[in-house]
Amino acid sequence: MESLIIDSPLDMHLHLRDGDMLELVGPLTSKSFSGALIMPNLAPPITTKEALLSYKQRILNACSEDDFKPYITIFFQVDYSYEFLKEIKDEIISVKLYPFGVTTNSETGVASMDINVLRPTLQSMEKLGIPVCIHGETKGFILDREKEFLPIYESLAINFPKLKIMMEHISSKESIDLLKKYDNLYATLTVHHLLLTLDDVIGGMLNPHAFCKPIVKKPEDRDALLQLALDAHPKVMFGSDSAPHPKEKKETSDGAAGIFSAPIALQALAEVFEKNGKLDNLNAFVSLNAQKIYGISPIKKSIKLVKKDFIVPNTYNFKNEKVVPLFAGEILSWSLED
Repeated sequence: MESLIIDSPLDMHLHLRDGDMLELVGPLTSKSFSGALIMPNLAPPITTKEALLSYKQRILNACSEDDFKPYITIFFQVDYSYEFLKEIKDEIISVKLYPFGVTTNSETGVASMDINVLRPTLQSMEKLGIPVCIHGETKGFILDREKEFLPIYESLAINFPKLKIMMEHISSKESIDLLKKYDNLYATLTVHHLLLTLDDVIGGMLNPHAFCKPIVKKPEDRDALLQLALDAHPKVMFGSDSAPHPKEKKETSDGAAGIFSAPIALQALAEVFEKNGKLDNLNAFVSLNAQKIYGISPIKKSIKLVKKDFIVPNTYNFKNEKVVPLFAGEILSWSLED
């Protein structure tokens, strides 16, 4: 049987939530990844050393059956002092910046993206060598939100040239041009932005489980992003933005934004990389690039995929939590080895 080994795969943008949801989704990542960058937008968000250490321990407890390292982030605040950031530097991998109200649990995000407002915290981060991860969207027309944010990325890249700036889950071809323009800009790419377009969300019957922010866009955006991933461009890395919500919170009149892809991510990536004759680049995209960009040495862990049909479950369940994954009920041509 044809097989594929991926060394120390990393998911550099992951939502694990908390409580029973963490107990459900945590092991679905730790089973197939050696580490993941964990987002801090809980309710309330992670903003203190005590909160981040406590959350890290809850993650380790949930994923205790596997060799897995959670890379913890803290929620950006405009008044973080240099002393505070220095104190927590060894406990975090980055600081995550959310503009106010652009996505799930961002109600305490930054109200103004004015450089002078952001400067104190970003300047301290630059001096300490702490990267910033940014959800780069405005609150404009839904298809233009990322494009409208690009001048802000550019301003940040110019004003803080020694700060590593992670353009999270980029979804438009215009973002690629800016990414390549500045040495201190990097990006994560998701499975869904590489494989889906807006047609998959609203082209036929509404599919709430393909609804996310930033929303998937046009075929030309998908194709440009996919080529970047297939080439394992050194400025991009895999970040699933797997964001679970209970089934009833998705299938409702005001459904939450977020796609749950953790349990199918490697299988789907193997399928599309194989289809395009780029399997040799998959390890760089899901591991080596992130190691170089963040300067990390992940847990050594080999994940074996086999060329065997995998029927994606309709739901993943734990206690009262029920989550619908991306491609629920569909067949992928690669499986994780049992």
